[in-house]
Amino acid sequence: MIAFDPFLSPERALDLGVEKVELEELLARSDFITFHTPLTDKTKNLLDAAALAKCKKGVRIINCARGGLVDEKALRAALDSGHVGGAGFDVFVTEPATENALFGHPNVVCTPHLGASTAEAQENVALQVAEQMSDYLIRGAISNAVNFPSITAEEAPRLRPYIELAEKLGSFAGQLTETGIKRVQITYAGSVASMKIKAMTSAAVAGLLRPMLRDINVVSAPIIAKERGIIVEETTREAVGDYDSLITVSVTTETQTRDISGTVYADGRPRIVNIKGIRMDAEFGASMIYVTNQDKPGFIGRFASTLGDAGINIATMHFGRKEPGGDAIALVHIDSVAPDEVLAKITKLPLVQRVKPLVF
Repeated sequence: MIAFDPFLSPERALDLGVEKVELEELLARSDFITFHTPLTDKTKNLLDAAALAKCKKGVRIINCARGGLVDEKALRAALDSGHVGGAGFDVFVTEPATENALFGHPNVVCTPHLGASTAEAQENVALQVAEQMSDYLIRGAISNAVNFPSITAEEAPRLRPYIELAEKLGSFAGQLTETGIKRVQITYAGSVASMKIKAMTSAAVAGLLRPMLRDINVVSAPIIAKERGIIVEETTREAVGDYDSLITVSVTTETQTRDISGTVYADGRPRIVNIKGIRMDAEFGASMIYVTNQDKPGFIGRFASTLGDAGINIATMHFGRKEPGGDAIALVHIDSVAPDEVLAKITKLPLVQRVKPLVF
């Protein structure tokens, strides 16, 4: 295979497996000539009557790039004389092409630029789209997506709860983040490491960025993160500790690094099992309050009373601490969203360091 391209280096030509030649040599040596170039002032009528005369007798001309690269009238004359053996075109100077000098010649094949757009092809494509959407909506299978990894119907039921977990872990970290994000590292340990981690990473990044950028999804999230200079890293490793599968989202900001880990239990529901190195076992609730405090007597009573006085019912409460008397975390699932004035009262309680409402 030989090629003419004024912008192609000889080294790159070797990498591509072609021999770079000048146009004159290409015309003289080629049995088939194909075009792969835009239409510009310099490429218009690149193959005109003079160039065709320099071609090998019986040459075949194929143009599926742009109409106007070949002088169609000159090519017709060369076809009629037998100097050119045949031609295949799906682009023309005037489009839609209802009349053309090449039409009707026995050694020419012409099609519209979308040669596959027959009635049968359109019907088959429509059926494929409907089947693929049905597979996704009913079984969670994803196939032929442009910007998302394919997921088979067999993989979907096993993968779905981990995608949900990754998204909620990302959302948890995103809602607690108040400064610019520099790096996100997602670690997959155990059985989950052998699954489609790209799908989970996309979900985690979407969850992380959504509190700051509402109009974001699993397809756009990795692209937006890259545009904002956020480094996204993935790590897989064998199971460690108490969990068959564990996902950890580590977010590095301008001021700190925050880790949150979760798993999926046998019931299929995602759970939080570690926050900033503090062991925890909590479900995600629609509305939650995250509190960091000192582990001292009196905190739980005052906290619960503040919510009770405001008429806010506590669904579940989970606590964790690094050591007796040290830093502690309270994660509380409430039945309704806590008003700002209630959160302000909790913030003023003794031993409280930080209060943050969370919504999932």
